[in-house]
Amino acid sequence: MLVGGALAATASTPWRRLFVGLGFPLSCAASGLGSGLGAWPWLALLALLALAYPVGAWRDAPFFPTPSGILAGLDRRAPLAAGARIVDLGCGLGDGLLELGRRYPQARLEGVEWSWPLRLAAALRCRFASVRRGDMWAEDWSPYAMVYLFQRPESMDRAWRKAVREMAPGSWLASLEFEVPGRPADVILAGTGERHVFVYRMPASGAG
Repeated sequence: MLVGGALAATASTPWRRLFVGLGFPLSCAASGLGSGLGAWPWLALLALLALAYPVGAWRDAPFFPTPSGILAGLDRRAPLAAGARIVDLGCGLGDGLLELGRRYPQARLEGVEWSWPLRLAAALRCRFASVRRGDMWAEDWSPYAMVYLFQRPESMDRAWRKAVREMAPGSWLASLEFEVPGRPADVILAGTGERHVFVYRMPASGAG
């Protein structure tokens, strides 16, 4: 654990430090170096990880925070009226809500997160937003002027079909990193590296 902590301290970002710090003891356990601790400490650690981020959530999206600054210019290219409702589906620790709050300070921001520990953490970090525990696929998307999400490529078609079915014409679907298959984005925000944000305006009813 001490070695893992020392290695984690050299990582470049808080998220890298977290995963390095956790990955080192787990790899030690797998190699037998951690066998002196017995099975229960490792099982407890794995249980805590599963509690914080359940397996079902991994099927929807990887655990990756919205990079700071990646939504710069979104408010100009996808303008919203004051008081418009925006939801971050799968808000994790709240990084997406923080970024959306910078771009739309007059909006009503909401977050939905399946993991209750992450939901609590996001609520503490983002007191300007309403954060609740819920299943993004069971949520009604119709009240929102913008839905922001970070999914997997294979679930983007499902997200688009739900958005077209439920969201009002002229509202916006914003996706970190992954595109809707076969549909050009109305707005693309170029981020650092290979990460971009693809933004789609909802078509007239029945045109999707």
